[in-house]
Amino acid sequence: MSDLYTDPLGTATLAAKKISELTGKNSHHVALVMGSGWISAADSLGTPTHEFAATDVPGFLPPTVVGHGGVIRSYDLVGPSGPIHALVFLGRTHLYEGKGIEPVVHGVRTAVKAGCKVVVLTNACGGINRGYTVGQPVLIRDHISLTGVSPLIGADFVDVTDLYSKRIRAIVKKEDPSLSEGVYVHWRGPAYETPAEISMMRTMGADLVGMSTVPEAIAAHALGAEVLGISLVTNAAAGVTGEKLSHEEVIAAGKAAAGRMGELLGKVLPQL
Repeated sequence: MSDLYTDPLGTATLAAKKISELTGKNSHHVALVMGSGWISAADSLGTPTHEFAATDVPGFLPPTVVGHGGVIRSYDLVGPSGPIHALVFLGRTHLYEGKGIEPVVHGVRTAVKAGCKVVVLTNACGGINRGYTVGQPVLIRDHISLTGVSPLIGADFVDVTDLYSKRIRAIVKKEDPSLSEGVYVHWRGPAYETPAEISMMRTMGADLVGMSTVPEAIAAHALGAEVLGISLVTNAAAGVTGEKLSHEEVIAAGKAAAGRMGELLGKVLPQL
């Protein structure tokens, strides 16, 4: 049996094999990681062909964060030339949970090993850009990492110029031209940012801030997958309105707006 911490890619390969056994599908084409409050977006994709606990698969840890379900689903979506097998992860592991970087990126590595050429990463985030409103979805066009933590080890030099695929963003914006694009900051958490830190991020050119997505994007891209990142602005970042921040607010706002995003994903996934 492979170990997640000593052989992360080997464990991802074993996990992909287990998913194939549980679903009866030799491979999947696209993966989605659903962030806080995004479960209703997955529900909008229809009825899954299979659903099972993530802990049934090698390397996955039990969820510890409210709003993250710890469930893996498999869907068959209607594509232009046949069914598209979509692998959906309801929930994720975050860096702030203190379990290390390997569990954080295990889901996307498993997805790529399962055959996924496209990985869609969703999250709930704070809006730094004063022009954003609560409930607004924003496509991630670039990121700033303030954690100093990478899922890559050793002399593995990976170009991330087009980390958040321009091709895929163009397809999504063709379907919904109203979507904005922004720069996402990865903040370790679990403490929210101070108003001064948000001011710093804004000066650096950031539009959004959250505690996920960036390590997963790097890990998936390094294995050859195209990445789409979608942030749902669930609150104004610290200092923007003067109001205090709460996780309950994040979950509620995510649930209120995620249905719209589920419909959008259902339309664009077959095109990717």
